[in-house]
Amino acid sequence: MLKTLFPSLSRLRFTVQLVMLFVTVYGSVIVGTHMADKLSNALPALSCAYDQMNGGYCVLIPTQHILHHRIGEAMVRAQQLTFTMILPLLMSFLAFFAFFFVLGKAFCGWVCPLGTLQEMVGMIGRRFGFGLRRLEEGDLVAGRRVRPVKWLLLLGLVFLLPLLTGLGVTPHALGNPYCDICPSRVATTLLTGNTDQLALRVGDGWSFALGATADFLIGFMLMGALAIRQPFCRICPLLAFNSLFQRLSPLRLAKTQHENCGQCRICSEACPMDIQEISLHEGRKAYTEDCTLCGRCAEYCPQDGTIRLKWGPVTLFSSRREYYKNKVKGELPDGSVKPVRFVKRSEATDAR
Repeated sequence: MLKTLFPSLSRLRFTVQLVMLFVTVYGSVIVGTHMADKLSNALPALSCAYDQMNGGYCVLIPTQHILHHRIGEAMVRAQQLTFTMILPLLMSFLAFFAFFFVLGKAFCGWVCPLGTLQEMVGMIGRRFGFGLRRLEEGDLVAGRRVRPVKWLLLLGLVFLLPLLTGLGVTPHALGNPYCDICPSRVATTLLTGNTDQLALRVGDGWSFALGATADFLIGFMLMGALAIRQPFCRICPLLAFNSLFQRLSPLRLAKTQHENCGQCRICSEACPMDIQEISLHEGRKAYTEDCTLCGRCAEYCPQDGTIRLKWGPVTLFSSRREYYKNKVKGELPDGSVKPVRFVKRSEATDAR
């Protein structure tokens, strides 16, 4: 029967055309006359909006209407958006890139105050004989397993929650959640004698939770740094953010393969971030997203010229056997030094 009614594709097509002609011209008798009743306001067909009886509108009419009637309003809002958000954000990023181009991720290993405080606490721990705990591959919190945490913090606390708060989706207290839990906020203000940031805010539940998290993290960092090198750096979202642009800076560590690589593993032992790839690979593969360009791997590499700290084509520092021999006399690769031994006054008198 279908073959009788539609003996050819052309006949079928023409039949569909007739049906759709009725729908697009007189469709209001089926779907209704109001705009909300139409099949669509963006049909990919020339169903004219000037036809009051049609069943839908062509996509071109709302496109022209928006461009014609709303462009001015959009430009005003865009201007406000540009001056209040885009330009300040752009200037912040430009300033960031200007600094980052010069030092790259060395800001983490050389400039960051929180990184410096963790190293100082670690030095105290080594000096007073606290046992050093390195994160090996088999540990529950080994380096590779912890790495995703900083990316989750960057995505969730630095980008997603502030954006949702700005759009009115989440509470105002979640407008800058990472700053509210950042241990650097507490640590650096304490160094100035200001204890306000240590106090818990009880205005609402979110503020209290964020403040409690910050106090927990500063305690975790101070206690953990006595036995684990750079505990917070391993989950820091700024390290993740810097890793996104690490190839834009000429400052980098360069490693060439040596016959002893993968055997002595002194460079991995010296790394405060416990990066195992340094001793196993060469080139860019040797330095993962966790590298802070501290340069300790180059200091403790006993092979001449195997690891170099470079800025573009210029070598700033290169591993040397003689340097290594002198370095280990005062400090071992893992940061251990001769511990302080407390003696009783009577023992000190007898020693005299």
